[in-house]
Amino acid sequence: MSDVKEELHRKLQAGRAGLLSKLDGLSEYDLRRPMTPTGTNLLGIIKHLAGVEYEYLGASFKRPSPETMSWIEDGSLWEGADMWATPDESSEYLIGLYKRACAHGDQTIADLNLQAPGWVAHWPEDRRDTTLGVLLIRMVAETAQHAGHADVVRELIDGRAGPDHDAVGDEAWWREYVAAVQTAADSFATGLHADKPTD
Repeated sequence: MSDVKEELHRKLQAGRAGLLSKLDGLSEYDLRRPMTPTGTNLLGIIKHLAGVEYEYLGASFKRPSPETMSWIEDGSLWEGADMWATPDESSEYLIGLYKRACAHGDQTIADLNLQAPGWVAHWPEDRRDTTLGVLLIRMVAETAQHAGHADVVRELIDGRAGPDHDAVGDEAWWREYVAAVQTAADSFATGLHADKPTD
């Protein structure tokens, strides 16, 4: 039986690996281009999570990042600058930054116990004090959320779906499945089903 810290760490590492796998084989353009109305893009997700890793699993435990990030230094991350890659930020740099931030976080997890006290500077003053356990849970959740975003973004770019895609069915199976989903939705668009008020 693994303990709670080991399980949380394993989930975090799996989420990181899944996220990075979504970048494989894409051009610089595809890594950067916004794929949703709010601009969600793959390198932006990586850039954002690098900063979060360095904050929650580094600076919060007096283990600051060994490298500076301009969008944190100038405060522009609060204007969304951590969610997209500028032309002078190479994919190699941002992916490397993320991997270094993860390694930094891994060392914190290895060195401290879940009750180790931490402090998050940008949280409301009355709840800035926290623990490694709380921040590790938050990091697992944050990574899983953005890995899910990356799954959808990658599928929008080139149709490459999640890791269970091929295990579920072949291309013919998926065409039939999507057609059934579309037919069900169309029955509401064409008025075959009246919208019913909810209680």
